[in-house]
Amino acid sequence: MRAARLIKMVLLLQSRSSMTAAELARELEVSERTVTRDAQALSEAGIPVYADRGRSGGYRLVGGYRTRLTGLARGEAEALFLSGVPGALREMGLEDAAGAARLKVSAALLPSLRDASRTAAQRFHLDAPAWFTEPTTPPLLPAVADAVWDDRRITARYRRGQDEVERELEPYGLVLKAGVWYLCAREARQGSFRVYRIDRVAAVDLGEERFGRDEEFDLPAFWAEQAEQFARSILRAEVLVRLSEAGVRTLPYAVDPAAARRALTAAGGPDERGWVTVCLPVESEEVAHAQLTALGPEVEVLSPEGLRVRFAEDAIRLAALYAR
Repeated sequence: MRAARLIKMVLLLQSRSSMTAAELARELEVSERTVTRDAQALSEAGIPVYADRGRSGGYRLVGGYRTRLTGLARGEAEALFLSGVPGALREMGLEDAAGAARLKVSAALLPSLRDASRTAAQRFHLDAPAWFTEPTTPPLLPAVADAVWDDRRITARYRRGQDEVERELEPYGLVLKAGVWYLCAREARQGSFRVYRIDRVAAVDLGEERFGRDEEFDLPAFWAEQAEQFARSILRAEVLVRLSEAGVRTLPYAVDPAAARRALTAAGGPDERGWVTVCLPVESEEVAHAQLTALGPEVEVLSPEGLRVRFAEDAIRLAALYAR
């Protein structure tokens, strides 16, 4: 533990011109007295740590000293590629590895480039969860992430409705979509790839057996294909609507954007009033009612008749409500 702290202290001093005892204590999560002892131990070990006295004093490395302890470990290098998503790293249990990797890179950079991490953080931040949702971290995510990194087979119990099924899986990759974690895995027995929501994994057993990864597997391409298939699979019904010019503009914000764009592209031209008739795929009449209500008077439902009746009843109730 102390050896790791001493290495981190050297890397911190190498990446900055000078640091106070308070700053080092905060970074190393120790007391200032421990910082003093560690600095003395480093000096006795031949590392030229010099203490400047006074109010503006601090610790620094003398004579352009540079440690050779900047080689990245494999886990740190892998985590570094994800360092732009700190929340995801934290949820997967990789925050410490990423922090160590960034520190080593900073220490290895030329002095003129050492502010690169700060300037990048000032200019880019990824906030993955969707608006108005409270993201939760699946408790089994770190264990699944370990299996993904190590190419280790897992036995998982997965909730499907009220039931649980057991699957032996080869975990290929993790995807974070709108604050929800998904596992892309190959079923060990059937050999087919499937997607599993991590928050529906009830239990996971990490085995010792490692699987041979298919190097041709393309995680981004696989996810894009699965996401498109899923979006199409839930759009099982169709509604016929007329849209005003404002309704045409608003439709992609009220329903599935891709489905709205395809429907609008396939629609004919506007009528004499400028309205466009569109055949729109939807999940169900119930969902369509909730979504299309957002368009207000900019949409007229033509069919199915049951949905048209619901909107007519809504209009009557609204008229009566505002008449008062």
